[in-house]
Amino acid sequence: MNIDILTLFPEMFNGPFNNSIIKRAREKNLVQIETYNIRDFSRNKHRTVDDTPYGGGAGMVMGVEPIFEAIDRIKDKYNGSTARIVLMCPQGLTFNQTLAKEFAQEEHLVFICGHYEGIDERVRENLVTDEISIGDFVLTGGEIPVMAIVDAIIRLIPGVLGDLASAEEDSFYDGLLDYPHYTRPREYRGNNVPEVLLSGHHENIYKWRKRQSLLRTLVKRPDLLESKDFTTEEIKILKEIYEDLKKLLDI
Repeated sequence: MNIDILTLFPEMFNGPFNNSIIKRAREKNLVQIETYNIRDFSRNKHRTVDDTPYGGGAGMVMGVEPIFEAIDRIKDKYNGSTARIVLMCPQGLTFNQTLAKEFAQEEHLVFICGHYEGIDERVRENLVTDEISIGDFVLTGGEIPVMAIVDAIIRLIPGVLGDLASAEEDSFYDGLLDYPHYTRPREYRGNNVPEVLLSGHHENIYKWRKRQSLLRTLVKRPDLLESKDFTTEEIKILKEIYEDLKKLLDI
């Protein structure tokens, strides 16, 4: 996979992209990441990329020309091949695991990190294929959201994680929160590991984990269940949870 990032602050990506899983993915050539300083494509002597908005108003707007020029450079680099061009903005779809899996199937992604009051609308109209947000809150720019999204995508690329099951068992991968995890010691300050995890009975362990995952999602993020396609097994477990709750509440 090739990932290109247009930003005013390329140095912000040095730490996150040169450590841990992303670093190993790059070393294995499973992903190539390149950052472009948008200022390098400015045609004025001060390398400014923003200007006052037509029609008046507060703040500054990122100009159209440097971003178009940067995209042209990227297209030339890949001999005109088509990429998904993702603009980070509050108006976009909220990023989730479904989008992460979708993006992980792409060969080439380009991310545009917004700043100031926004970006000239002609960028959105003519270049952008996707508008993405990471939540309903305000950040200084699109750099931190891009870091989070790239991390979520790269861990899904085959060969990045040592064990694909590690990604498949993560929270949200199958629309549910993850089950509880335990490791040594078996007992600590009176707190014990559930006996089922010590039994060696793989089917019982699997069922316990599935139940815990469903129960945790039901309690902490019931909204996730509204859009999930349940398996027959999951429906059966949910019915068991419901019956247990009825007994507990004596209803």
